Amino acid sequence: MSPEKETGTTATRAEAVVAEDAVALAGVPVPDDAVAGEATAVAGRMSHREVIQALSGLMLGMFVSILASTIVSNALPRIIADLGGTQSVYTWIVTTELLAMTATVPLWGKMADLYSKKLLIQLSLGLFVAGSLIAGFTPNVEILIVSRVVQGIGAGGMTALAMIVMAAMIPPRELGRYSGMFGAVFGVATIAGPLIGGVLVDTSWLGWRWCFFIGVPFSVAAILLLQRTLHLPTVRREAVIDWLGAFLITAGVSDLLIWSTLAGNHFAWASWETAVFVAAGVILLALAVWAESRAPEPIIPLSIFRNRTVSLTIVASVLVGVAMFGGTVFLSQYFQVSLGKSPTVAGLMSLPMIFGLLVSSTVAGALITKYGRWKAYLVAGSIVMTGGMLLLSTISATTSALMLSIYMAVLGIGVGMLMQNLVLAAQNDVPANELGASTSALTFFRSMGGAIGVSALGAVLAARVTTLMTERFGPAATGGSGTAAVPDLATLPAPVRAIVADVYGQATAELFLVGAPIAALAVIAVLFIKEKPLHTMSGDERRAQEEKAAATGVPMH
Repeated sequence: MSPEKETGTTATRAEAVVAEDAVALAGVPVPDDAVAGEATAVAGRMSHREVIQALSGLMLGMFVSILASTIVSNALPRIIADLGGTQSVYTWIVTTELLAMTATVPLWGKMADLYSKKLLIQLSLGLFVAGSLIAGFTPNVEILIVSRVVQGIGAGGMTALAMIVMAAMIPPRELGRYSGMFGAVFGVATIAGPLIGGVLVDTSWLGWRWCFFIGVPFSVAAILLLQRTLHLPTVRREAVIDWLGAFLITAGVSDLLIWSTLAGNHFAWASWETAVFVAAGVILLALAVWAESRAPEPIIPLSIFRNRTVSLTIVASVLVGVAMFGGTVFLSQYFQVSLGKSPTVAGLMSLPMIFGLLVSSTVAGALITKYGRWKAYLVAGSIVMTGGMLLLSTISATTSALMLSIYMAVLGIGVGMLMQNLVLAAQNDVPANELGASTSALTFFRSMGGAIGVSALGAVLAARVTTLMTERFGPAATGGSGTAAVPDLATLPAPVRAIVADVYGQATAELFLVGAPIAALAVIAVLFIKEKPLHTMSGDERRAQEEKAAATGVPMH
């Protein structure tokens, strides 16, 4: 017998004895078949090797899904120049993918409670492939935006389902090291995207269209890998998906995100258009709450918000999403336009952030698994993340590469300690039958924070660039469109290029200055989270124990 199997058998016997003793002490006889059934469930726990094999497919799928959100950031100046567009279009190409991902995450999470998780993950990857192919062959900006919506729907499924599957396979006590690996993959994909995109744009025989094509073979490989390695029991329940709630949530969130993108560019923040958008969004979300409260199978069960840990981790996740996505998406534009770097060099300049996130996420996860303590990493991560945002608010067109590297490494370290461990804290504090709902809700709100960050801070950046360009060059800077176009530096005279570089440096710094107080609110949120011991059983094992306790009437200890 292999050591892994022997260890699993030892754990099986110990946990079965503990379960039997607990029931016996309560004065309830324990049927032999019940103990045997529980032992069988625990014996079915996947070994470390099997978990790694299954996670390889999940991580590959997660990598390409998240990569889609950021790989275009370095290529966007070239894409906009080739297809024609303004700073607002620049933001929309990023926002639409995030919007579609955000709006569909709760629906994917609910379907995971009803249908095969394995099939749903493969379906989400298939949608991602379809969207990528459409984007790669796009003839104009309009079709590109539509393709990004399809990509986002697929990415939403992968983002939500990966964490749900992890919780089903792995106990929270052991989840730290695996969450650290996922956090590293998430962060590397988020920040390495600009590097890969830059290399593709600068390679003459590839070009920006390969920013979309590159994910296709990896997605297909992930589908095949998951087919071979992922083996989970399918718990099918006779239930009807709350399509009304899904529609209202999607419509309400989309309305507010569209408003935050348009406000400040197409109309003033304080205007009748703003009043209409905000009122419509609030009404739709209020109706969504009403629909969810009456639905037998709500998309986002309102009961999870009664859990203090879940509520606080959701608040912190929104703030992390706003700060991380809202700030980092526009860094590559700053590198190219303000510092005059090529797309490839701009991508390389993101490496310090990747390294900081990779190291902190992996180390923090390993330490949590070893010692079982997790809150300190949330607090430290949120503080360091805020510090990184403040440091980046001091950048300009003359900031040295060394200082930029330090600032970005600090931000990466903070995000790495914080992001995945928020999910771990929430999953550890909910019943097993709420793992899917709470995980998808957390992912939904984090993605929504990212979409809000990109759209709102992107609107702030566009408005600030337009204002500064108008101050320097007069009304001709906007070309009559009301928004300054993203300039092609190669065509500008040296004096004009210097002014444009200064404008984008100043506007980007102000963007991080706006994001820093938002990141600071995450510190307050995590301080109020109560640290609880990590469970030693996987989600599937906990579900079996909870169902047994409900059947026998014996409360769990």
